[in-house]
Amino acid sequence: MTSERWEPAAFKARVDAVLHPFVAEEGDRFAAVDPALEPVAEQLGAAVADGKRLRAAFCYWGWRAVGQPDSDALVRAAASMELVHAAAVVHDDLIDDSARRHGRPTAHVALRGAVRGRPRAVAAARSLAMLVGDLLMGMAGQLFTTSGLPAAYLARARPLWSVLARELIAGECLEILRTGAEPDTAASLKVIRYKTAKYTVEQPLLIGGALAGASGRLRAGFSGYGLPLGEAFQLRDDLLGLFGDPEHTGKANADDVRGHRPTALLAETWRLAGDDDRARLGALLGRRDPDGEGLREVREVMRRLGTPDRVEAMIAARVAEAFDALHELNLPPHAETALTSLAHSAAARVS
Repeated sequence: MTSERWEPAAFKARVDAVLHPFVAEEGDRFAAVDPALEPVAEQLGAAVADGKRLRAAFCYWGWRAVGQPDSDALVRAAASMELVHAAAVVHDDLIDDSARRHGRPTAHVALRGAVRGRPRAVAAARSLAMLVGDLLMGMAGQLFTTSGLPAAYLARARPLWSVLARELIAGECLEILRTGAEPDTAASLKVIRYKTAKYTVEQPLLIGGALAGASGRLRAGFSGYGLPLGEAFQLRDDLLGLFGDPEHTGKANADDVRGHRPTALLAETWRLAGDDDRARLGALLGRRDPDGEGLREVREVMRRLGTPDRVEAMIAARVAEAFDALHELNLPPHAETALTSLAHSAAARVS
């Protein structure tokens, strides 16, 4: 990637070149405490093996949008956003009891082998996965503070880390508290905003901008762009979760239905449904193992009510709002081009 041209594949390679050795080294140090820890250390590497590195990219362009030049130290700091994401994914999969991610067993499933034959083995594996997520979050802070950026730059951004953690955990808690409750669109959108939108787009942009010394006006513009785009990202994820191809998404279509999760897709369906459809949905949502016919029924109700199209419209409206905010910022052309491309990558994807 040149300093003025956005090349996503090249940027991903740069982030991976930071993440993979860093996590491998930390995993080796962790496993050196005792050989029994090796399976846990392996899950650290698995947690960062995949990903588009969107969060690192938003952090990078938060920096570049201020007028700062390309920087390997900044890429290293931006890569810490991917460790935050990895930690969140491990915890999210644990909370949702999801069995697969990126086509592989999730951490709490993979770690059952380490405790097979022990008392309460499933619970023990879940506990180990929780600690993997905790360790990844700690590693994120370590990578950020050892990025090589000047201490004064890091000090400008450090307060945002507590905001990021507080809002992310608040979103996860809200999802747990809303799971199984009567679907409500406004409540679902609030979960989306705090659980995903903020740490996926807004906070990485703000952290990158803070590192670069962004003005208050620019920081407000980052939020105006980042929040609706982050919401569009999760709304797309909800659609893919139920209607996407598992070969591309790497996740099971049944997860949101089985978990009776507070997605906007389900909430809008419930809002539009009549008594008969609500009764049928109520019988299907939250079933531990909905069969193929049950999933087909849920999809059929959604299509008949036009819910997927309504969610597509919600996505389009949020992307348009993000673009309006972006165009008002008068950024350097290369930064505006990159953030435009990233918006398309976040909102229009198949995995």
